[in-house]
Amino acid sequence: MAAGFAGYGEILRARHAVRLLGGTLVGRLPNATSAIAIMLFVRAEGGTYSLGGALVAVYGVANAVGQPLLGRLVDLHGQPRVQLPAAVVSALAMAVFAFTGVDPLLLAYAAVGAAGFFTPPLEGGLRALWPSVLRREDQVHTAYSMDAVAQEVMFTVGPLLVTLCVALGSERAALLVLNGVGVLGALSVVVSAPSRAWRSAPREAHWLGALRSPGLLVLLGALLCVGMAMGSITVAAVPYADDHGGDVVYGWLMAALGLGALLGGVGYGARRWSGVPERRLRVLVGFLAVCYLPLTLMPGAVAMVALAVLAGVFLAPVLACAFVIVDRHAPRGTVTEAFSWLVTMFTVGASVGTGLAGPVVETGGARWGFALPGVAGAVALVVLLVTGRVLGVPVESGVVAASSENDPNRAVEPRFSSGDRA
Repeated sequence: MAAGFAGYGEILRARHAVRLLGGTLVGRLPNATSAIAIMLFVRAEGGTYSLGGALVAVYGVANAVGQPLLGRLVDLHGQPRVQLPAAVVSALAMAVFAFTGVDPLLLAYAAVGAAGFFTPPLEGGLRALWPSVLRREDQVHTAYSMDAVAQEVMFTVGPLLVTLCVALGSERAALLVLNGVGVLGALSVVVSAPSRAWRSAPREAHWLGALRSPGLLVLLGALLCVGMAMGSITVAAVPYADDHGGDVVYGWLMAALGLGALLGGVGYGARRWSGVPERRLRVLVGFLAVCYLPLTLMPGAVAMVALAVLAGVFLAPVLACAFVIVDRHAPRGTVTEAFSWLVTMFTVGASVGTGLAGPVVETGGARWGFALPGVAGAVALVVLLVTGRVLGVPVESGVVAASSENDPNRAVEPRFSSGDRA
């Protein structure tokens, strides 16, 4: 285990690694902050919670649609030509919203939708870059775990940064500053040597792109359910917190989920795992579903926070393992698009979980709301078990004939065949 933790240091010492990881996290700050920043800005402008929620929903849906489409463009044209222009357009659209406010309403919806749609697929882009930066397969898999952990930190720190910007400036300043910083993060990534040199592998022209892989479709279905579990917890925790201390308890519960994911991800990435990742994912999802069940006990606040830590432990390992499987199943030349689809399905799942949990909590109370994550996790496990044969057959590693879609240099993206080591 100690040697595994040393592997984190080895990765961070690799040339470009810190810059790419840091730049990607900074570039994705708008993703981690836009929901709360939009809501606070709408309230400051005199809008209702319903309006704020609707605008946040538009941003989320547009983001979910835009990620795989922009990811495909990255695979076709390279990272700098897509990532930076998209980041600039997204930030400008959010600036329009910040300066015009909620009136006229149609413009507000259009601006927020454009900001979400053009959010650059930096997350998928980073995972496509890791093989060219780290070279060794075991390092890449450890980097996937580090990536998952770093995201938990970002989504914990992001809301705090919004609060800080509001305290030092205003709700409008929070929108402008954080989206501007996001452009700087994207710029840091795309001007780096690995990003400029990266080219997608030759690809077979197909309108489905990455979605023509049956194994990838199975994985996306399972991750949709995992996202539903996470979304439902955020709703179920609200009435529980109202009865056990209010907003402070809610904040502790959400932080505990992030802490659990962070601890689980660090521990998972510190070890080299034998066996095929598809089989290991089933085990991890099973543990994830089981660890959600104790939340239905709804003990006192301190014990509930401890259970929330337990509930989060297997999330980052599930995501890190899924990243490895994406690399095994993505059709050649579609790796960025495939990773972006993973982000999209998890995001859509979280939104669906939030929508389902609302009426469930209103009808049956918080206990039934906390039962939803376990049910969603169980469905994810069933999906993986029923489709085991499909997921167990990775995409052939042979090079396909280049088509007119591909980069003229015909360069091949560096990637690994995971074999039986992940």
